[in-house]
Amino acid sequence: MSKIIVKEREHVTPGEVLAEGMDLIPSEGTYRNGEQIISSIVGLVNLKNNAIQVNGFKSVYMPRRGDYVIGTVTDMNFSSWFIDVNCPYDASLPVREASREFIDLEKNDMTYYYTYGDVIFAKIIGLTKSKIVTLTMKEQETKKLNGGIIMKINSSKIPRLIGTKGSMISMIKDKTKTQIIIGQNGIVWIKGEPVDTLKAKNIIEKISNESHTSGLTEKIEKMLNKGE
Repeated sequence: MSKIIVKEREHVTPGEVLAEGMDLIPSEGTYRNGEQIISSIVGLVNLKNNAIQVNGFKSVYMPRRGDYVIGTVTDMNFSSWFIDVNCPYDASLPVREASREFIDLEKNDMTYYYTYGDVIFAKIIGLTKSKIVTLTMKEQETKKLNGGIIMKINSSKIPRLIGTKGSMISMIKDKTKTQIIIGQNGIVWIKGEPVDTLKAKNIIEKISNESHTSGLTEKIEKMLNKGE
């Protein structure tokens, strides 16, 4: 008897078994191995009648231990906060990793420390086979990001945004007088005066869209110097 193991729009990764049975049809992003239909890419499941399809992400961020990421608190339970870090996996911030200081849950509830919608800059310290990402806020660089805006770019463009030895991002911060923090997951946080924040955002979007072009640094310098 045929069996579909995954749900509609479920995140899946290469090698993951999606369904079993010869009357089910492997479609785009999948292949058959005996009775099993298996995902060949990272993406979202699309179930159409008897066909199993996976719609791939465009250069999806795949978390790595040691990465610094920007995420948003989406939920919590008695022992962890759950964080959206712009990847196919669930991420959690355990209470024991939530601060460099002691967290007293007998005195304060969970929302005293982090609540829904809070944005944090955290470090990945664990990635299990069951696709659970564990974060920490105990590193010196990690912190809650208050105010400002967040924007998403393709995570593969992050090195170009940073530049050689941080040259590109340093130039943007200096010329726009903004605070900018970059997550390796493709999330960028910007804080400054509204006009400066918008200018920095537009510059970052241009770098993301034209990272493959030559002479980009000179173009960015001209944009930043315009109006000075």
